[in-house]
Amino acid sequence: ALACTPSHAWVTPAGGSQPLFGTNPIAFGWPRQGQAPFVFDMATSAAARGEIELHRRANKPLPEGWGIDRQGKPSTDAASVLQGAMLTFGGHKGSALAAMVELIAGPLIGDMTSKESLAYDQSTGSSPYGGELIIAMDPERFLGADQEEHFARAEGLFNDMAEQGARIPGERRFKARQHSEQFGVTLPLTLYKEIVALCL
Repeated sequence: ALACTPSHAWVTPAGGSQPLFGTNPIAFGWPRQGQAPFVFDMATSAAARGEIELHRRANKPLPEGWGIDRQGKPSTDAASVLQGAMLTFGGHKGSALAAMVELIAGPLIGDMTSKESLAYDQSTGSSPYGGELIIAMDPERFLGADQEEHFARAEGLFNDMAEQGARIPGERRFKARQHSEQFGVTLPLTLYKEIVALCL
């Protein structure tokens, strides 16, 4: 399966200086027999907006290349980037993918772009309004009786990645989930207090 969605306009296109795109994540999943599926989702921005917010709360500087201030100048100050614009990952490459998400999960399905979503929000700070394109592919329809053979080839690819010591996206997440299910989750006291305060 492949899925993508626009959000609010928080990200500037490569070479731009004003927010136009959302963080526009792309997600993909591939089933694997007898083990966790190959699953990833990634923002087309240099970092997720939540990461920038965490830096702001901790009063930590951002890595260079994550955003610009309102004047379009590079900034490592999280608050100024949240008021300015985030940058895409990989410059023009991430920018092209972000534009693709805007098109295929916006106008193509009759829904809003990130800029339209932000205007519709009228600065209330609500969640983005917009569509999500989900494409589900049935391997049996593509491969028929040869499905098992070709899925074995896919496993060869994963094995080649692992033998090099390469990280297989999603693998860490599934291991962390198993650990959390067995041992629970440890939170810093300050975060716990923030969560409790939000519940009151």
